[in-house]
Amino acid sequence: MLGLPPELSARAQSEGSDVKHWLWLSLAILVLDQASKWLVLATLEPYQLIALAPNLNLTLLFNTGAAFSFLSDAGGWQRWVFAGVAVAVTLVLLLWLLRLQTHERWLAAALALIIGGAAGNLIDRTLLGHVVDFIQVYLPFLPFAIFNPWPAFNIADSAIAIGVALLLIESFRTQKRADGAAGKG
Repeated sequence: MLGLPPELSARAQSEGSDVKHWLWLSLAILVLDQASKWLVLATLEPYQLIALAPNLNLTLLFNTGAAFSFLSDAGGWQRWVFAGVAVAVTLVLLLWLLRLQTHERWLAAALALIIGGAAGNLIDRTLLGHVVDFIQVYLPFLPFAIFNPWPAFNIADSAIAIGVALLLIESFRTQKRADGAAGKG
């Protein structure tokens, strides 16, 4: 790296290689998401159900809104608003990921999962005008009919949900460590 002392340059290069590892996770999620969506688009008709297991189906649905079809009937303007938000969030998360230290692996994994999922749904939204959803689950233990079936989702949505869960867990762990260190000092 230009202008950095050798010890800082070596550290930055090793951190950069670690960041590339997490960007491969984002790329893997993106490829898996897009491949699964195109496979479903090629094999299923809209609303066709294929039972895979009890409480688990494949079905082809299109979501013009956000999570849980939020604003899906807004008339079309939401496509570009949600695309813009996805681009902005992805860039912020990418910058955050690039600034992480090598020991922040769980946080890096969380951000990489969210980035890959957001990019997968962004591609759908910009190219198709809607997000392709195809995984449908029934949650019989939930007493609310609104969640049965659970709104259909895809690989990108799953990666985002797992990434957010890891992000929350890591935030709690970091806070607990900070509280423990403050209590000792």
